[in-house]
Amino acid sequence: MGYHAALVFGLLCACCAQLSYAANPKVTEKVFFDITIDNEPVGRIVIGLFGEVVPLTTKNFASLASHSEGYGYKGSMFHRTIKDFMIQGGDFDKMDGSGSKSIYGRYFNDENFNLKHYGPGWVSMANAGKNTNGNQFFIATVETEWLNDKHVVFGKVLEGMNIVQQIETLNTDKDDKPLVNVVIADCGVLEVETPYEINSL
Repeated sequence: MGYHAALVFGLLCACCAQLSYAANPKVTEKVFFDITIDNEPVGRIVIGLFGEVVPLTTKNFASLASHSEGYGYKGSMFHRTIKDFMIQGGDFDKMDGSGSKSIYGRYFNDENFNLKHYGPGWVSMANAGKNTNGNQFFIATVETEWLNDKHVVFGKVLEGMNIVQQIETLNTDKDDKPLVNVVIADCGVLEVETPYEINSL
């Protein structure tokens, strides 16, 4: 095989490996949220994190779920819900969608856009533009392909999608804030002994 043919072959192999990597990301860690709606417990949402694809983003999310830095998601709310789109939460800083606080500072950069918004249950960082990731995140309830390459996808709901859908359908005010409080009453990290693939397609 000549030099140029070998180079092209190598590039093709790298591209195929990257596509496979993104199409079948491995769950390396899991986070749980115990949810209350209007002070009533409704169940648990479990989110699988893809630490091999976006290690910095998943470390931030898991640290905020475990409160390993002394602050995090416990007691915060899902402050924005839009039917047939997504539910957004994680603002323990201001509690209204205006706050930002990560384990790296107020903001941290977009890590990569290797994972896409494939459909319901995919979890992505909310932001205020390029490189403004903090603590807020959203869970898509439909495929949101128009957000690809703009928001960093880092996880997927593994259990409790029925709770996500319940939150999605709550009545809201003109700013899409639920009329009753939707609270992450408790949260934490669940160990994954052996990372495993899920099919994104």
